[in-house]
Amino acid sequence: MNEQPKAVVLLSGGLDSATVLAIARERGFACHALSFDYGQRHAAELNAARRLASALGVVEHKVLPLSLDAIGGSALTDQAIAVPEEGGEGIPVTYVPARNTVFLSLALGWAEVLGARDLFVGVNAVDYSGYPDCRPEFIAAFEQLANLATRAGVEGERFRVHAPLIEMRKAEIIRTGSRLGVDYGLTISCYQADAEGRACGRCDSCRFRAQGFAEAGVPDPTPYQD
Repeated sequence: MNEQPKAVVLLSGGLDSATVLAIARERGFACHALSFDYGQRHAAELNAARRLASALGVVEHKVLPLSLDAIGGSALTDQAIAVPEEGGEGIPVTYVPARNTVFLSLALGWAEVLGARDLFVGVNAVDYSGYPDCRPEFIAAFEQLANLATRAGVEGERFRVHAPLIEMRKAEIIRTGSRLGVDYGLTISCYQADAEGRACGRCDSCRFRAQGFAEAGVPDPTPYQD
């Protein structure tokens, strides 16, 4: 029997990353999940990531400490910056500087150690907050970097960065995950969830999530604070 190819999957504990993990598993990968304790405001998401890793049968789940709160500059890493509860123009203050670049870089390092050549990330460029590191151009550029900056890439083994949700609407993501057996009751999407994992229902992420469930015709399992 052929051994399953290995993949490193970024797993935040949210709806999108849970769906990506299920997609990677369906595609036949042995999934190694990677999460980050990066000083985020919504730390309950790490408990969600652990639940999802167990429920979706990963080979291994690492949670790496990473102090992005020491840099700050985002409502998600600086308690002094309020999470906005109304949409606005431009890139919102919930953007975390260089977050996906750093996360994918560490995923790339682990992939080299594992002998994996595939990275999966749940970025989305349709129903999202306008973050620059969620665009197809960023994913393509990082894949090019991965193949220039690694021993495996230089020796001719090509890395692939998969972003299967990047052109999907939230409703399509939810329908896809539901078909693959994802229990979205295990996930947390809220930017300011409380310690019990209950969502605020007002931030960008909550609004996109609620709209997605409504459009998909799937019951919303999200526990709310109010």
